[in-house]
Amino acid sequence: MSFLKAEWNNLAMINYEVDPEILQKYVPKGTELDFWNGKCYVSFIGFLFEKVRVLGIKIPFHSDFEEVNLRFYVRHLDNGVWKRGAVFISEIVPKYAISFVANTFYNEQYQTLPMKHTLNVNENSREFIYQWKVRNNWNTIHVTTDKTPIAIETDSEAEFITEHYFGYTKINENETFEYQVTHPRWQQFEVTKNNSKIDFEGVYGKEFAFIADLEPTSVFLAIGSKITIEDKRKL
Repeated sequence: MSFLKAEWNNLAMINYEVDPEILQKYVPKGTELDFWNGKCYVSFIGFLFEKVRVLGIKIPFHSDFEEVNLRFYVRHLDNGVWKRGAVFISEIVPKYAISFVANTFYNEQYQTLPMKHTLNVNENSREFIYQWKVRNNWNTIHVTTDKTPIAIETDSEAEFITEHYFGYTKINENETFEYQVTHPRWQQFEVTKNNSKIDFEGVYGKEFAFIADLEPTSVFLAIGSKITIEDKRKL
């Protein structure tokens, strides 16, 4: 039985190219940074975590919520086969129990903050807004998209960002957790406008304040799907 079954829907993904040296201290043992066309990325993602069941059980008042995370990409060589995965620098949710389970059982970096979201469907577009409150200030991911789903192209940056099917967690300098995430290949909505306003220093500290001065390499909206998260193993 999968540890967790749910849906990840309406994933607004804002992607930045960064100096890989910034991420080295976060790289779990047994993995290495994963590059696309020689570029190292971090992604800032807001989405809806819905219909959550843990070990087949629906937890009252904790089955549907927003999440915002900052992640980067690694790979792990397992019996001659490269596994591609993500490492999370920070994950924000509005429910304390979600943070407790993720931090306790998966050694993740969850924190609990006030959050809200809005979805507006207009005649020719969709508008997705995710917000979270830090020190009385609301941060906002706000993208407008076309209404027609399109494929994520093979060998594209969007494919690189979305097609990582493992999570890796740095327990300490010598130990790493690996867990598998399953989902079908996603489609996307093309983003026509990005009005996001994020206080990177306020949310992530001085180390990541520089992102505020960068232009995203891409912004897109992955439609999402049902997903599973399998039980962890130690590398």
